[in-house]
Amino acid sequence: MIATTRDYFHLHFLVFLWGFTAVLGKLITLPSVEMVFYRTLLAAAGMGVVMLLLKKPFGIPTPLLVKVFATSIIVAIHWIAFFVSGKISNPSTSLVGFATCSFWAAILEPLLKRKKIAWLEIALGIVVLIGLGIILAFDFKHPLGLLLGIISGLTAAWFSIINSKLVHRVNAYAITFYEMLGACVLILLFMPLYVRLPVVDRLNLIPTPSDWFYIAIMAWACSVYAFSASINLSKRISVFMIQLALNLEPLYGIILALLVFGQQEVMSWQFYLGTAIVLSAVIIYPILKNKAQANVPAQ
Repeated sequence: MIATTRDYFHLHFLVFLWGFTAVLGKLITLPSVEMVFYRTLLAAAGMGVVMLLLKKPFGIPTPLLVKVFATSIIVAIHWIAFFVSGKISNPSTSLVGFATCSFWAAILEPLLKRKKIAWLEIALGIVVLIGLGIILAFDFKHPLGLLLGIISGLTAAWFSIINSKLVHRVNAYAITFYEMLGACVLILLFMPLYVRLPVVDRLNLIPTPSDWFYIAIMAWACSVYAFSASINLSKRISVFMIQLALNLEPLYGIILALLVFGQQEVMSWQFYLGTAIVLSAVIIYPILKNKAQANVPAQ
């Protein structure tokens, strides 16, 4: 099947939606843990409806189901770290930290898949670290927010690599459904301990009407719809082009944050210099990787 111009615009619209989650997280008044609880609950319910409509199987062999639920722990940590980062700093900071995902993938994939280390990826990862160093070397006011953003990038790379192995044995819809459900149940079980933390006054489980609206967009538009649509697009668009577009997510998110929050989102020129270095490495990575693979002689 040949991709059309409309397909490419659709792909970038999906990336736009994923970048929008950082802005939505800042707009939602609920604390991050409670927000992720509702997001995963609505996302699991929405994905369940999609699976019923598309007649996708829910059944997974027990050993694989255990692995999927274990991965949901990493998913929960990823989202909580990402949204806490945005709330205590701003969406731009959380998105720059998240952009380190490619660097962490370059380190983790050889370890988890027992593959040879790709020195191109390590080199670009070092460039990412240089960009982060420039941000932190000056009067940067959100080091904890950036650290949590980096943790969100690390955990995103971690569960993505695990899922890339699971998807060969379990359909992608079922993986997403059970990971959302598992993350939701995990957070629910964690709440009695969560309320005992010194920084937590009480649980806030009553979203405002606007919170419900933003969480529904986050769960159903940015997760369920975007995920289902991206699977369909992957039938017509190459993995290379999808990866290239996905690497634009932090850039789209930062631009959206500037448009929505205006002056309060403006950072120092050193922040944008470091961000430009990070995003340049992230965007150029699939291009260089594609060229390197094209130059490998056929066996």
